[in-house]
Amino acid sequence: MTGRTNDPTSAPLSTPVPVVLAGARGHGRWHVENIRRLQQRGLVRLAGVCELTPLSDRELDGLGNPEQSADFGALLDSTGARIAVICTPIPTHTDLALTAAGRGVHILLEKPPAPSYAEFRRMADGVAAAGVACQIGFQSLGSHALPAVRALIAEGAIGTLAGLGGAGAWVRDEDYFRRAPWAGRRRMNGADVIDGALTNPLAHAVATALALGGSSRAEDVLGVETELLRANAIESDDTSCVRVTTAQGHPVTVAATLCAERADEPYVLVHGSSGRITFWYKQDRVLLQRAGHGPEESGHGRTDLLENLVAHLTTGAALLVPPEATGAFMKVVEAVRTAPDPAQLPDSAWHRVPGENRRVVPGIDGLVAAAADTLSLYSELGAPWAPAAEPLPNEVSTR
Repeated sequence: MTGRTNDPTSAPLSTPVPVVLAGARGHGRWHVENIRRLQQRGLVRLAGVCELTPLSDRELDGLGNPEQSADFGALLDSTGARIAVICTPIPTHTDLALTAAGRGVHILLEKPPAPSYAEFRRMADGVAAAGVACQIGFQSLGSHALPAVRALIAEGAIGTLAGLGGAGAWVRDEDYFRRAPWAGRRRMNGADVIDGALTNPLAHAVATALALGGSSRAEDVLGVETELLRANAIESDDTSCVRVTTAQGHPVTVAATLCAERADEPYVLVHGSSGRITFWYKQDRVLLQRAGHGPEESGHGRTDLLENLVAHLTTGAALLVPPEATGAFMKVVEAVRTAPDPAQLPDSAWHRVPGENRRVVPGIDGLVAAAADTLSLYSELGAPWAPAAEPLPNEVSTR
């Protein structure tokens, strides 16, 4: 590749750091707002926007006049960007990240980082070889609750760690699965997409549960059981659960649905021999329940991941979510990718909500909570529509 090359031994960058954003609509609007916030603080400067249709003056209000182009590599070259924020369709993540890395541009890459473990390795190895910093956009892993919960576990506040559960009961209408050509797809034009409930919208539940249990790296995953289902007319799963066998010896079970009766806050449940910790990761809220004590609730702050990447480049602060810290999550993505296609739920298992254009699976809210509470799969909880779990492999390659 042509363009600037990065010298990892060079002096720290000065602020404001020039940033190019690839993908500024849909979820990308959140990044626009975040860049606007950090630009007002003098930490970054939006130097360029890569979109098929340029942003309007209204969309760029308060962000100056950044260069706009549909050619990502050319935009990086012409703007002198030092950071690229990549919020594009999942199958494009690896190639765009490597395009940035080849030009010495540091990266904030939206989750999921790739649609397969092979693509993840290609991205992570390429970024490492280029010597650039890469942050994966699991915002929940920037929560100050994580070190607080880990400290509680380490000091034995809930006894011996027995396992972790994750629960996500969300409501999404049928238009959600038509928000983009790749939405609700497992594959598109021969390429993996894997836009399932646990691998994209509720991916934070999986990544956060693994991280709290100290099982964030690929080699921490020994096996993954999957149950993938769909009520909607899509390829991917909208109601699913996984159970991860970890090298640390405690299971991690996460259940999710986009067909809930009522939307609820997703959470991770840490099970101990003498107590439990509930972490509502979107709210940075923690509840400690243990023998001999009343319930203790605490709120925590959060470090923004782009801000942390800037601090890493300017002051040497530790990077919160480097690629290797998401290797275990990517082993779960790989298990979902290689599992049989999600089973269509029978018509008797779901119904439409009048006037809301969405499909609901009656009883799924309770099943999601029960899976996190008991570390069980849907089939083990007696869900009549759940298929038998995939047999657990004896080992899973980490390469």
